[in-house]
Amino acid sequence: MRPRRRARPVEPSRLPLRDLLAEALAGILQRPARSALTGLGTVLGVGAFVAVLGLTATASSRIDSRFSVLSATEVSVEDTGGARPELAGLSFPADADARIQRLNGVEAAGVYWPVPQASDAVRAAPVGRTAGGEQAAVVAASAGVLAAAEPHLVQGRTFDSWHDTTGRQVAVVGSALAARLGITTLDTQPAIFLDGRPFTVIGIVDGVRRKADLLLSVTVPRGAAERLWGGPDRERAKMLVATRIGAARQVADEAPLALDPAHPENFTPVPPPDPRTLRAGVGSDLDRLFLLLAGVCLVIGAVGIANTTLVAVLERTAEIGLRRALGARGRHVTGQFLAESASLGLVGGLVGASLGVLTVLGVALARGWTPVLDPLTVAAAPAVGLATGLLAGAYPAWRAARIQPAEALRH
Repeated sequence: MRPRRRARPVEPSRLPLRDLLAEALAGILQRPARSALTGLGTVLGVGAFVAVLGLTATASSRIDSRFSVLSATEVSVEDTGGARPELAGLSFPADADARIQRLNGVEAAGVYWPVPQASDAVRAAPVGRTAGGEQAAVVAASAGVLAAAEPHLVQGRTFDSWHDTTGRQVAVVGSALAARLGITTLDTQPAIFLDGRPFTVIGIVDGVRRKADLLLSVTVPRGAAERLWGGPDRERAKMLVATRIGAARQVADEAPLALDPAHPENFTPVPPPDPRTLRAGVGSDLDRLFLLLAGVCLVIGAVGIANTTLVAVLERTAEIGLRRALGARGRHVTGQFLAESASLGLVGGLVGASLGVLTVLGVALARGWTPVLDPLTVAAAPAVGLATGLLAGAYPAWRAARIQPAEALRH
């Protein structure tokens, strides 16, 4: 009797990379509408990622330029009153503006303080309602304050040193306060009443480069305020100094001696903060905030891919069972679904990166900014989309690999 020949072992099935990609492409093209909607989540997520980071960099660059020009050219000098401030009067001399303006690098300077006695009733008529039913701040200021603040005038003009020295009862108001008082034109020389005293409105401003609280205040000459209400009461006076770029710290060091050589301790100069530290802090805060928002967008896109891929697994249970019955191994099924989700993520990353770049360019052109984009962000966007697709498809692919052939074929 001839011995029976030993049967050759069955070789395990293989799935070459080329066949894997072909199967993944066929699975994607089998349901093009669903695949497009699935990829849309990644497009939006990656597009938002690139756009948010690009707009953050662009805005940070814009903030850098603003800080360089404004923060580095503004000095504040506070009247401390010396050792006994409760007994000291106004330490700033009458010619404080001229003394500081003689310093090299100073463009404009002026003294100011709040006038609480006049803030209780700001009216457009001797008898009538207050401005919008609220108190309005009244600020006594020398002419140099308005020059240093660089206001944008809607109508009229600001007061000058002549109004200040002669004690003229004139006022400059913010546009919002003027609207609440019913002042729409200066052609009729309207007046407002502070503590029952008339002040002619000679200017309406709607913007300032420095000291933004002037927009919500009534600004009157220092001379008129001292004649009617005296010097500072509850708060000490301060000085606003506008300098040329690079001169702020030197001006801060020289200001106390220029104001009162005999008692420089009566004044405390406040130089601008280090612009590099300030910019770095603001830029870091913006980066963290917008990076978090971009991450949220990516998570939303990943959830969309995972949900759609899981639904596809459930719908293709019979197909998966047939593949397993014909010899496909669990890792082959896992690889197929991972390849599909990764392909959708990669394509979504490429399209999303393009849309993100276009968004940054559009916003920058519309705002007149210089667009700033990190090349690494744009280059990494497709990889981020690919990683998002892989992570989103991991659970559906694992679940597909666990489907038993006999159970799947019964569906």
